[in-house]
Formats: sequence, structure tokens, C-alpha cells
Amino acid sequence: MTAVRQDAWSPDDDLILAEVTLRHIREGSTQLAAFEEVGQRIGRTSAACGFRWNSCVRKRYEEAIGMAKQQRQKRSYLKKQGITAISGTERLLSDDGESAKHDAMSAESLSLEAIIRYLRQWKGSVQDMTRQIRQMEKELKEKDEQLREYKEQNERLSKEVDEVQTDYQVVNDDYKALIRIMDRARRLAFLAEEPDEERARFKMDANGNLERIE
Repeated sequence: MTAVRQDAWSPDDDLILAEVTLRHIREGSTQLAAFEEVGQRIGRTSAACGFRWNSCVRKRYEEAIGMAKQQRQKRSYLKKQGITAISGTERLLSDDGESAKHDAMSAESLSLEAIIRYLRQWKGSVQDMTRQIRQMEKELKEKDEQLREYKEQNERLSKEVDEVQTDYQVVNDDYKALIRIMDRARRLAFLAEEPDEERARFKMDANGNLERIE
């Protein structure tokens, strides 16, 4: 079993350090004054309290520190305006036990407010993302529909092109066959009319017409 150091910081020590330091920040005091107060309450040096705050505790209270600084600025502004604003939760208590209880409640409320603010921001972000996703799904559905229509149109045009090419090939073959038949018929007609010795020779030009060869 690991032995616990006698000078080890307990959770209660860390809580007192956080409560007192946050109170000093809100009231516009210095952290050094806070460390001295904590040292007197838990029996440690102010240097040890400062080292513990900066190395460990401070990281867990970033949100609370920010809010405490805002409260300090508000108190400073009201003070400059000649307004005294001391609420029940901000009133200093003379009794040490009551003061510690007040500090604990303040730190807890600060953390709770930070959590609520974070959750509200997260809720707003989720709602925005949900709307964007729905819009993207709608646009994707429209694109899919357009793509389906383009595919059907492409298939229809491809069939029409194939039919035209087939008709052209049939007509072309028929035309060539007709030219060959006409050529043979002309040759037979000239051969039947003239004797062999006087039979003239002909050739067909590019237009399908016969020319006599002298």
C-alpha cells in the first residue's frame, strides 16, 4: 500500500484554496493576499499555496476565474459610478465558518452557470447543425432526382442514335445494290444491240453515268 505524504494536499485543501482565491479575484484583491489567507487557514506557507494554485488547481477553475474577473470589472464600474451593489451572496461575513460556506456556494454557482451557458451554446450549435444537415439532405435528394432524369434521357437518346445508324446502314446498302444492278443492266443492253466487232466499251463515272471509251 502506498504511503500518503503528510504534506499532501487533500481535496478540502484544494477547495479552500479555490474558494478564497476566487473571492479575492472578485473583490479586486491580489492572489498573493489570497495565498496568505489560505496559508493561515490550512497551516501552509503562501509560497506553497501559490505553487499549488498555479500548477494544479487553477486549471480546474478556468471558467470560474473568467466569471470572477467579469464580476470584479462590474464591481469596479459600479464603484466608479458611485453605486454600491452588495447582494446577499456577495456580502462578507465575519464568521470564518459562514465565510467558507459562502465561498463554496459562490464557486459552485459559478461552475453551474458556466455549465448552463456551455450547454445552451451546445444546444444552439446542435440545432444549427441539424438544420444544415436537413438542407443538405434535401439538396442531395434533388441532385439524385436530376441525375436519374439525365440517365433516362441519355438512354433514350442512345437508342435513337442506334436506330438512326441502323436505318442509314440499310439505306446505304440498298443504294449500293441498286447501283450494281443498274450497271449490269446497261452493260447487257449495249452488248445485245451491237456486234462483237463493233461493240463499244464504256465506263461509269463517279455519278453513276456511263462514258464511252474510244
